[in-house]
Amino acid sequence: MASQEFLKQLHGYGLTTAHILYRRPDHPWLLQTYLWQDYDLHPHFPELNKFLGFWREKLEGPLHSVTVAHSRLIKPAEIKAVDGMFQLH
Repeated sequence: MASQEFLKQLHGYGLTTAHILYRRPDHPWLLQTYLWQDYDLHPHFPELNKFLGFWREKLEGPLHSVTVAHSRLIKPAEIKAVDGMFQLH
């Protein structure tokens, strides 16, 4: 049987990485980094938004910024036209 990640990719999900900068609760002037990675749908990113909602509700470190990178790993095949034909013996 195929893995859940593979099935998600067949339904349009791509690998999404979020670089999250947040302020430390005990030292608000200090920024700390966190990397989040999961399969998500571009452009609305429901999984990332769910995680960021959890962060805002449950964690004490306020968010400073979030940078997102996204790549669909399964893409349509690239076809290149051939200009000629070659025959071997």
